[in-house]
Amino acid sequence: MSADQFNEKSVLKIAQLARLKLSDNEAIELSEQLGKVIAHFDEIASIDTHNIEPMITPSEIEYFVREDHAEKNYSAEQMLENAPEKQGNLFKVPPVV
Repeated sequence: MSADQFNEKSVLKIAQLARLKLSDNEAIELSEQLGKVIAHFDEIASIDTHNIEPMITPSEIEYFVREDHAEKNYSAEQMLENAPEKQGNLFKVPPVV
């Protein structure tokens, strides 16, 4: 949809599909705003990006990998020592509805 296709009628149709109630003044205002947004996207779409490599992030990131190793092993009893409530070897938590 191009920017000039956003009129009050199209905005009211979109509002109806979204189950929104808009006044005529709101429809006029939104049609102008949506037209500007679409015009801006049309302007962005017209930029030639043929020879531009896509970026993952706008800044350089140095990736590093470290070896992952466990430092301590705890038993289930040790992990449950500070639990406010427990049931067997499990943490007891409030029910989730």
